[in-house]
Amino acid sequence: MLERKFTQTLENFLLHEPRKILLVNGARQIGKSYLIRYVGKKLFRHFVEINLKADQEGDGIFATVKSKEDFYLQLGAMAGNNLGKREDTLVFLDEIQSYPHLMTMLKFLNEDAKYRYIASGSQLGVALAQTPSVPIGSIAIQQMYPLDFEEYLWAMGCGKEAIEAMHRKFAAKESLNDSMHNYMLQQFKTYLLVGGMPDAINKFVENRNIVQVRAIQRDIHTLYKIDASQYDGAKKLVIRKIYDMIPSNMENKKKRIIVKNIEGLKAHRQFSDYAEEFEYLTNSGIALAVQAISNPAFPLAESESKNLLKLYLSDVGLLTNLLYGTNINAVLRDERSVNLGAVYESVVAQELHAHGYTLHYYDNKQKGEVDYLIDDYRNLTVLPLEIKSGKDYMVHSALDKFLATPEYHIREAVVLSNEQRVHQQDGITYMPIYYCMFFDNNVAEDEAECVIPQIEMPEM
Repeated sequence: MLERKFTQTLENFLLHEPRKILLVNGARQIGKSYLIRYVGKKLFRHFVEINLKADQEGDGIFATVKSKEDFYLQLGAMAGNNLGKREDTLVFLDEIQSYPHLMTMLKFLNEDAKYRYIASGSQLGVALAQTPSVPIGSIAIQQMYPLDFEEYLWAMGCGKEAIEAMHRKFAAKESLNDSMHNYMLQQFKTYLLVGGMPDAINKFVENRNIVQVRAIQRDIHTLYKIDASQYDGAKKLVIRKIYDMIPSNMENKKKRIIVKNIEGLKAHRQFSDYAEEFEYLTNSGIALAVQAISNPAFPLAESESKNLLKLYLSDVGLLTNLLYGTNINAVLRDERSVNLGAVYESVVAQELHAHGYTLHYYDNKQKGEVDYLIDDYRNLTVLPLEIKSGKDYMVHSALDKFLATPEYHIREAVVLSNEQRVHQQDGITYMPIYYCMFFDNNVAEDEAECVIPQIEMPEM
């Protein structure tokens, strides 16, 4: 079994948050059901799993459920004797977005406190947006992602002690030695090929055969396209068109979505006309949105542009499969004919997103573009990131102009590249690309930092 960080998230919630139902959101094939099943059977004597998508496609016995009494009747018929008391019974409602009326019912099931519940879905973000009565006070939503680079290293046998030692090097802005740098760079490039989908990683661990890995990735890609085709109305065709455009957009200089390329100039449509389609792709977890920022003030959410958007695939392995197929040399050997800039940007987006960051990039007609801007909550400022795949990693005119703008109040910037040496120059810290695994949006290193002190009443 692959070790996942989300295991601890599940265990902590089920052990310490009895008053709410956890909804786990994330793209299909990232291991949600497997992990919930593992943790549920570990922590509860009675574990009942109901796949609502399969029910929808089969007998549809939960489609007609109108009340909690109806629900208990069908649950009892399905579970038989595998139902105990609340403290030892977990009911897992998989793919709950198949039945939006059950999401509304979660409030009443939770209040009834007959059993513990957990739910998951691959399109929860879409379903919640379409649910008229969302039980906000009764649910907690957690996002799950493909395996990040650190989890991939665990699967490859890299010890946690070694990773912690590298983390200390990152924090101290120090370089790794030659042998460790070469090891990490090769692991990183292999991750570009394999990606973070559990089935792909398991197959790679089994035989290291990229052909079989690519077959799994192609199946997942096809599955995502089928899911998009099940969306209501004519929008499903547009969703598939935008999804298919993502890899080719990565090869363009700007990499952003060009509205006229979606349906052509004759459609006479604006960026805002596609908001629902963009939301489907991001809410379903199969694409990552990066919003443009022209005025990089902290916090970035206050100044993002809704009309300039980049979309990345949520898994870098799916991207390199579409771009290079089984040609591993395109990635592993730095072929001069291949520009890996888009791939490097994609994997950094994947890492930042999985580590809690909302994704933005800088766009200014006069100054140019900077790949990523992230909120630095500890210092209440903005941190720009530039991603380089080639040897000219110290050439970055847009970043230089960005840093030279005094009204932005930027303290520092980071350039990530293949270069081994960590060093600082002109307000820029140069780091190796694999250090992207250590950027984490945790404001407080210690929970005590999050406790607001008691306010004493003064004497009158």
